Amino acid sequence: MNIIVCVKQVPDTTEVKVDPKTGTLIRDGVPSILNPFDQFALEEAVRLRSQYGGEVVALSMGPPQARTALMKCLALGADKAILLSDRTFAGSDTWATSYIIATAIRKLGKFDLIMCGQQAIDGDTAQVGPELAQNLGIPQVTYVEKVEAIEGNKITVKGVSEDGYHIVETKLPALLTCSTPSNFEYTNPPMIGIMKASKKPFETWTANEVGGDKSKMGLQGSPTQVMRVYSPPVKGKGVLITGEPDTAAKKLVSLLTENKVIQ
Repeated sequence: MNIIVCVKQVPDTTEVKVDPKTGTLIRDGVPSILNPFDQFALEEAVRLRSQYGGEVVALSMGPPQARTALMKCLALGADKAILLSDRTFAGSDTWATSYIIATAIRKLGKFDLIMCGQQAIDGDTAQVGPELAQNLGIPQVTYVEKVEAIEGNKITVKGVSEDGYHIVETKLPALLTCSTPSNFEYTNPPMIGIMKASKKPFETWTANEVGGDKSKMGLQGSPTQVMRVYSPPVKGKGVLITGEPDTAAKKLVSLLTENKVIQ
């Protein structure tokens, strides 16, 4: 069972602030972390390798600093890490990103399963996983919480939906985007894992090494652009209305009328 896990290093959103003048994220001095959804996907992949054998490769596209996130993946049990890093990739939207990653995966060769987090907490688009599956021409299952079974060339997974859960069976190779179960506890890499990580294979691929059509990469290959990032408007304070039902209802109507919510 050869598994590729796509991960991303993201800013810790609890520390992110927005520049009020430019509307862009202030990243200076903001700590970066391994995207939480990706960490669950990685740990689930390691569990599957323990059960079915094979290899887990952690793959990321980003600046040189993204090496930190991949080293954590190695410490958590991945066998190998690959960083796609080149100025050519700068400004890539989700479509260009999925094209670059798909091109790199084709170069890697045979695989059975690709696992991604359902979304990155910095962009929250949830688009790269599905677009990657489309680029590779393989089936996808989204919002997966657990792989139930793998038999032959078929995989059965449990996913979450608005109405509850669903069980899906599909053929391999396939791509899964993973949701984090409510009972999942994020773990820090054990000391022995950190020590082993430095001895595991780590490769950095430039645009030339990835191959593909450079016109489909970076800003020039991106049909969409983020024009502005801004904080939602601050909501007004809440008002608590107490008293007998009839009296409270009259107060509510009066308040709504005063604020021109009703007439």
